Amino acid sequence: MSSSLVKDLIEAGIHFGQRASNWNPKMQPFIYGKRNSIHIIDIKETIKGILLAKKFIARCVSEGKDVCFVGTKRQARDVLQQRVGDVKMHWVTERWLGGTLTNYRTIRSRLKRMEELEAIEQKDNFQSYSKKMESQLRREMRKIKRNLEGIRHMDKMPGCMVVIDTTRERNALLEARKLGIPTICLIDTDGDPDLVDIAIPGNDDSMRSIDVVVRELCAAVVEGKQMRVEKTGEREGASGSPAPSDPNARPSDAPAQGGQRRSRRSQFRSDDAPAPAPAAEVGAGAADAQ
Repeated sequence: MSSSLVKDLIEAGIHFGQRASNWNPKMQPFIYGKRNSIHIIDIKETIKGILLAKKFIARCVSEGKDVCFVGTKRQARDVLQQRVGDVKMHWVTERWLGGTLTNYRTIRSRLKRMEELEAIEQKDNFQSYSKKMESQLRREMRKIKRNLEGIRHMDKMPGCMVVIDTTRERNALLEARKLGIPTICLIDTDGDPDLVDIAIPGNDDSMRSIDVVVRELCAAVVEGKQMRVEKTGEREGASGSPAPSDPNARPSDAPAQGGQRRSRRSQFRSDDAPAPAPAAEVGAGAADAQ
């Protein structure tokens, strides 16, 4: 356990929960105590959740899967756009559109529409349209980009999903559960831990605490990408190593000139076909027959 991580978490105030009157009894195992009618979250449980989440994300990314970060509350928007954008992963910070995962075909169609509008803007800046039509097209492009900019490169279902605040992102968690996508969540004392697979108990209303947690999870993404590169290099080294030369190999087994290899059937015919008889022997055989 890194002492610097514990220090950063405590300085960020991640151990402050909600008011005791607004708590969820299912969060009892993650609560250390109560002070001034405010629940105090057990920092040991927070560290345990972060380490478990980092290990899972690193393994998931090393297998070639992506991670989608979801946080539509104001405190998480800037953090996710900066941190997640740096590691080239997907994020949703404006509004979770119903069916983003379960009806992804429609979402892809809207992304294609956004690409069409961007192509028109780059081509002539909407000069070939009337003022009214230009205003409508620009408004449509801004709306699609605002809601779907973070997932425009997500061409497959994510391997796992990181969520900030289970209460606010309930629809996203239900869609992920329906599709069998593992979920990791920063959950406060008023959340429901049964909705997530890996819970990170902590203050989800503090921008600093969200930044520390997302920073650690993004570091796990970078680690998983390095593991993926190492695995790919080992595979290429195993498959690309030249085979040892066989001294007993026949000339016909070598590839033909021009880079084309002869088929097995042609090799068999050319190698095993009987040699033609000399002309003298053919003439003697004909005389004996007479």
